[in-house]
Parts: sequence; C-alpha cells; structure tokens
Amino acid sequence: MSATSADRPALVEVVLVKAGRMKIRYPAELLADDGTHVTVRAPWAGDGVRDFGFVRFEPGDVFTEHYWRDRWYSVKEVRAADGTLKGHYCDITRPAELSGGRLVVEDLDLDLWVSADGTDVRRLDEDEFAASGLAATDPEAAAAAVAALDELDARAREGGWGALLR
Repeated sequence: MSATSADRPALVEVVLVKAGRMKIRYPAELLADDGTHVTVRAPWAGDGVRDFGFVRFEPGDVFTEHYWRDRWYSVKEVRAADGTLKGHYCDITRPAELSGGRLVVEDLDLDLWVSADGTDVRRLDEDEFAASGLAATDPEAAAAAVAALDELDARAREGGWGALLR
C-alpha cells in the first residue's frame, strides 16, 4: 500500500526507546506499510556529526529505514547528501509498533554495520548488550535479539539484503 497521497506524503514520528526511556524521536516520511513491513525516509536526526571511525553520519545524510512488526530488527540504508550509498546500519529491536502516527521501536543495544560494498560487516555494542542484563531479566527477548543479529550478519555476508528490503 502506498503511504502517500497525490498532494503530500504522509508523515510519522519515529520514536526510539532504550531501557524504558526515549532515546530519540524525529519526523519521517512514510513510504510504505504493507501491514508487516514499514518503510520511512528521514534526514539524519542526530546533533551534528557522529563519527564511528568506519562511517560518519552527518547533516544532509538521508536514511531509508525498514521496520517490521514481526522481526527483531530494523535496517537503515544510509546515503550521503549527494545520493552516494554509505552502507546499512541495522538496529536490533523489539518488533515495531505503528499507531496513531507514531512508529515506536525499542532498541536492544546490538547493532550491525555493513559498508556500501559489503566488505566491512561489523557487529557493534555486544558489550552494551551483555551489560544491559536483558539475558537475566528477559531471556526470551535476549535470545531473539541474538538470533536477529546472527540472521542479519549472515544475510550481509551471503550477498546482501535481496528481497528483505523490497
């Protein structure tokens, strides 16, 4: 189903929650919602430049973000202002919830970065995940999070996203 009208695109507020607190929220253009897979587009919502050493997120970057109501992750295609693909940043999250114009996801600390050419695949923040205590407080969610990271890592190393992002 298309999320836009002939006059103007539909907007949603993306809300990222971490450890019970709002981490960030920002407006995004709703591109598609098929009932399971939600796609939005938004400019970089962070303050200034965020340099990870292997990639920089900066003003002008555009994120096309894919969320699922039945999967424990989101995949964000990151492009520079000139349209050049920087890569894909994947957040391990609880399944997304879209209601009343708000797309809410809970960040579970684990992340994956995949460079534009697919040669650099990095698992991130595994130390933060271990320190979060999720394995003790919600072992089922912790297991789902680890399985989601493993799935995305395998997809990235086996040739990319294919049908996942359609």
